Amino acid sequence: MTDKHDPMKPHGRVNPINTDYKIGQDNIVVSLGPLGLDIHNRVFAISALAIITFVLLTLIFQTQVEPVFASLRGWLTTNLDWFFISAGNIFVLVCIGLILSPLGKVRLGGTEAKPDYTYLGWFSMLFAAGMGIGLMFFGVSEPLSHFGSAMGGTAMENGVRTDWAPLGAAAGDAVGAQRLAMAATIFHWGLHPWAIYAILALGLALFSFNKGLPLTIRSVFYPLLGERIWGWPGHVIDILAVLATMFGLATSLGFGASQAAAGLNYLFDIPLGNTTQIVLVIGITLIALTSVLAGLDAGVKRLSEINMVLAGLLLVFVIAVGPTLALMTGFFSNLGAYIEYLPALANPVGREDANFSQGWTAFYWAWWISWSPFVGMFIARVSRGRTVREFLVSVLIVPSLACVLWMTVFGGTAISQLVNDGYKAVAEAALPLQIFQMLDVLPLAQITSFLAIVLVVVFFVTSSDSGSLVIDVIAAGGKVDAPTPQRVFWCLFEGLVAIALILGGGLVALQAMAVSTGFPFTIVLLVAVVAVIKGLASEPRGA
Repeated sequence: MTDKHDPMKPHGRVNPINTDYKIGQDNIVVSLGPLGLDIHNRVFAISALAIITFVLLTLIFQTQVEPVFASLRGWLTTNLDWFFISAGNIFVLVCIGLILSPLGKVRLGGTEAKPDYTYLGWFSMLFAAGMGIGLMFFGVSEPLSHFGSAMGGTAMENGVRTDWAPLGAAAGDAVGAQRLAMAATIFHWGLHPWAIYAILALGLALFSFNKGLPLTIRSVFYPLLGERIWGWPGHVIDILAVLATMFGLATSLGFGASQAAAGLNYLFDIPLGNTTQIVLVIGITLIALTSVLAGLDAGVKRLSEINMVLAGLLLVFVIAVGPTLALMTGFFSNLGAYIEYLPALANPVGREDANFSQGWTAFYWAWWISWSPFVGMFIARVSRGRTVREFLVSVLIVPSLACVLWMTVFGGTAISQLVNDGYKAVAEAALPLQIFQMLDVLPLAQITSFLAIVLVVVFFVTSSDSGSLVIDVIAAGGKVDAPTPQRVFWCLFEGLVAIALILGGGLVALQAMAVSTGFPFTIVLLVAVVAVIKGLASEPRGA
């Protein structure tokens, strides 16, 4: 099955799935004057109705819903921390197993397929879509938080640890606390999240490019469900994917809005508060709309490359004017600390550091999993032509190393300012403001702080833009060329969900919804692992 002219057809040998299902056969096509809709009748309707109902109820009952969100997040992370941590470990081990196995020779798109993008363009899109806003928000604040709690040591109350230090802490030991803090931070931003993304991305690419199925989450489950994926089992999977993506994105947009607002207040005395954050969400959503209208290559790809340049400039600047030697050596020592502490940090049972493993790790894993339909489909769309081995090594290793470097430079500089210079303002500032406090004592602080705000905004736009493209594909039954008004609808609704959650409890509400949608989707992903392995085993392998 080879077509050298149609880029969506396999090139070379594949083992396609023969099904009578036609992409879009269950869709409703509506013409509204010059506008048109081409939507999956059940997935779009149920997903949109659920999101609209959630937004309305949250806006109507703002004061009542905040404690509900807080208790929901607490219950899920407290009772299911072992489940989230175990699932994360499984995804990493499966990825490593596939890299080392003969299945790594399978090429996405057929044995003769060629990559659609250069390595630079590909890596830029992987990085910008997968981690952008989070790195800006947590790059300084997370290493600093773990360092402070590790230095403070453990605290007991009624036989239960009440501190937030990872593992056994490092009371009074600045060097040990820094190693532990950086290891814990890299644990949350390294192999585990990228393995979560990689598993789903691999499944989507395989079953779309090689098997000829629609580019939607249900297709991954064909080896297990067969033709039933076109019925309600498939509808439920895709609806869960839309909801997980929407609330995972809203969490990130909330982090981005709070940080951009903090930066604008710091630089220009613009008042803090929900009003500023909501205005930012509206403004950035409108910018994202223009990128949505421009499409994948002109919009997301161009913005992702701009992101990489701006992030690279800020990174190089901090290395050059910060504690340069300590940062350069710190990269390798932090990597070593991560490897040393990884088994203990990844242990899902018998943990004494409950606040850390539940409040940090379990939340992160649920957040990454809620992001996985969005990032996974986006990675799949730009990864055609790569072998499974090349794909997994690149998706796991390259962004993980970039995250290690980023956290080392920004977190390491802030810790150095606190420990070596006695600069306490960076540690005492609110989380969204800490990156600006860190930049404040470096040269050209006004310029670099403004650059940081621009980076948050552009990362915000790429996340919203790519998220709209992905949700639209799922809600259109796998059609990648659905009418533009649908992408506009989803882009606007991402902004509305973020606003509703900001008003209904701020970051606590955002995090609660990410965890809530991440839990059922974790089960979906674990089942997907089996389907992906079965699908790969049936494919011809290149030389």
